[in-house]
Amino acid sequence: MALATTSILWFRRDLRLNDHPALLAAVDAASHVLPVFVLDPRLLETDTPRTRRLLASLASLSKDTRGALVVRRGDPVDVIPALAAEVGAQQVHVSRETTPYGRRRDEAVEKALADEGRRLVATGTPYAVGPGRIVNQSGSPYKVFTPFSKAWHQHGRPAPAGRPKRIPWLRDDVRSDTLPEAPHLEAGEAAALKRWDRFLHDGLTAYDKERDRPDLDTTSRLSAPLKYGEIHPRTLLADIAAHSAGRSQAASTFVTELIWREFYADVLWHHPDSAWHDLRPELARLPYDSGAETDRLVDAWREGRTGYPVVDAGMRQLLEEGWMHNRVRMITASFLTKDLHVWWPVGAQHFLDHLVDGDIASNNHGWQWVAGTGTDASPYFRVFNPVTQGRKFDPDGDYVRRWVPELAHLPGAAAHEPWKHDNGYDQDYPRPVVDHDDERRETLARYERARG
Repeated sequence: MALATTSILWFRRDLRLNDHPALLAAVDAASHVLPVFVLDPRLLETDTPRTRRLLASLASLSKDTRGALVVRRGDPVDVIPALAAEVGAQQVHVSRETTPYGRRRDEAVEKALADEGRRLVATGTPYAVGPGRIVNQSGSPYKVFTPFSKAWHQHGRPAPAGRPKRIPWLRDDVRSDTLPEAPHLEAGEAAALKRWDRFLHDGLTAYDKERDRPDLDTTSRLSAPLKYGEIHPRTLLADIAAHSAGRSQAASTFVTELIWREFYADVLWHHPDSAWHDLRPELARLPYDSGAETDRLVDAWREGRTGYPVVDAGMRQLLEEGWMHNRVRMITASFLTKDLHVWWPVGAQHFLDHLVDGDIASNNHGWQWVAGTGTDASPYFRVFNPVTQGRKFDPDGDYVRRWVPELAHLPGAAAHEPWKHDNGYDQDYPRPVVDHDDERRETLARYERARG
């Protein structure tokens, strides 16, 4: 059967050319492939870290396609069918989307294409094991991580998909909307592969011992490349298996973190409402604070001036870098939900507004894990002590001093407890906005009442 003249490859969370099953399908289906990205104009209305990171990744992808990438602004339901008609494409190839919004969008685009006799073809997902594929013996999805992890290992996964020997990009004069100049950021497939290779050979060895240390900055920093699909988790897993370090405890710990990402995507697939609502209904009666005083406290949390050094360091890093160390994400989330008694979506939205790696499944279910309304079996009594956490995971105070200059004069672990030192507040660092011990007792009392 003769190949169609043109197929469209619609990029979304898969901004790469290696290990890309939808690209392979698009190449197999037609003699030419038109690469497309549809940009929501609303993204350009605000200058956020995520928007800047996306623009940098798109600039890199455009170079990788030798300028063939077409960018169109607008609603995909209108843009994709119109573009398919314009270039005579009978098929639009995509990686299968798994988020609630992405699924709704793709269903609408699929219908619009079908109305014109065209097809939306989904191949592959952003995950090693696609969400929805792992279920227990009764056919039900998992709600707890450990049994999911065991089933994930037993399930198996495909090898990396490879890359076509030749990609016949469509070279016709297809209009592409202009984009703002991309910032100079480390972004794109080549940068992701380089970062991964460096971590695999130099950073992975001590991952299990150092991953909780924000002062050392020894994590992979691959959360953003994974979010934009500049690298696929299949590639990481295959490289680990082939590497001598793949049999180490450090490698096992790193793989477990990848499985957490797959687990949260699976939970969201089965429970779309859990994106913004409590997964566990038994805590639905838990009371939260609101009003002018709570708003003031939330602002202090957002701005990194709660008076708790490791909390403030993390929140300032978020605002400055668009990123935060995972251990500190848990500490800051615990402070908002259990010291300030604020419902977790308030914090989840703030993180999504500022994180370059903001992923709704991992972010929002991570918040629920901390808040005690999500996947963990019994986390409601877990209340992170910000001072204890700071001293344990930033033992020399280097992380705090890096992000809270008002405490730079305090040596070592003293930076975590300025109230214990006569000169602790010489540089106008704020006093604690609440007493942690009092709020911990209040939190536990509220949880017990809600559960009762």
